[in-house]
Amino acid sequence: MRKIHHQACCVIPPHMQRHLAEHGDDDARERVALTRYQSQQIVAARYATLIGERTDAVPSSSRVTRRVYDARHQQKLPGKLVMGDGKAVSTDIVAMEAFDGCGATSDLYAKAFGRNSIDGKGMPLNSTVHYGEKFDNAMWNGKQMIFGDGDGKLFNRFTVPDVIGHELTHGVTQHTAALEYHDQPGALNEHISDAIGIMVKQYVLGQIATQSDWLIGVGLFGPAVRGKAVRSMKAPGTAYDDPVLGRDPQPAHMRNYVTDPDDNGGVHINSGIPNHAFYLFATAVGGPSWSVAGRIWYEVLTKQLTSRSGFQDFAAATVKTAGVMYGIGSSVQLAAADAWAAVGLPVPPSMTRKKPQARNLLRNRPLKRAA
Repeated sequence: MRKIHHQACCVIPPHMQRHLAEHGDDDARERVALTRYQSQQIVAARYATLIGERTDAVPSSSRVTRRVYDARHQQKLPGKLVMGDGKAVSTDIVAMEAFDGCGATSDLYAKAFGRNSIDGKGMPLNSTVHYGEKFDNAMWNGKQMIFGDGDGKLFNRFTVPDVIGHELTHGVTQHTAALEYHDQPGALNEHISDAIGIMVKQYVLGQIATQSDWLIGVGLFGPAVRGKAVRSMKAPGTAYDDPVLGRDPQPAHMRNYVTDPDDNGGVHINSGIPNHAFYLFATAVGGPSWSVAGRIWYEVLTKQLTSRSGFQDFAAATVKTAGVMYGIGSSVQLAAADAWAAVGLPVPPSMTRKKPQARNLLRNRPLKRAA
């Protein structure tokens, strides 16, 4: 048993909020200040710790229970129940999207990885929509999903499948590797959420890896923003370039690794490096991203990482696991090694080299004559 520290993980990163506060108009500055304040209130209200341990998948005979609550622009959680399994279907588009997104995420985890919900034990998936006033974010608070409505100018509603998959995966990480939320462990935490988030999006759209745009958060930006999405796994650093929100700062290679003290050492920025490695690997092996690349990533997350694992630890573990699952020196393992090398995280060549078989020393040796 060990402590797993909760993190209030948000889809809109601090560096974007900071740029908005510095370059937005009075209304924009008011919104970002209010969003930051409300986020801090959520963090203060969450459980300080969760006592738990790594959880293996538990077979489930039915779909994970989903519930959607309406905060009615208040800051009380969870709010009024408006939609759930066995309940009347809401006509609120935000509630329906939250309900469907949670369902798609739990379905992917069950079908691709054999995992029974966030904790592996059938944990109900609860969501609160219409949270607070001018709350420009979506987040996992350690227990449930929380969605703001956006302002309609810079941000639209946050109930898109990849954002939901991303945030719920923070819960899976919380119940498995419990990666610390700073520096490289924190960036890995964000990366794994992006990797599963893009799988959920591809799963909903019925896409294989090579058909995807590999963009996280398409549709989040309002009409006034110059940008395609919050992040690009295919081309980190190119998702947006806007005078109010700033320019996408994500690197795609270790030589451009940065440290941002306002973002716990750059957890939302440096995640671009493993994000790009996952894109290269998944598109190289082809097929659905969850069938090969996703299985390897999930295996490492749930069974091999420690809370302080860094990029090189993760790279080595995924390459080693690819060898275990698909064969030492196999095309899958070599593709994983190549992907990590391309972002400046090479693994030792010995990991992908078959060991020569030991020579049978008894072979052709003359038998001793019995005395």
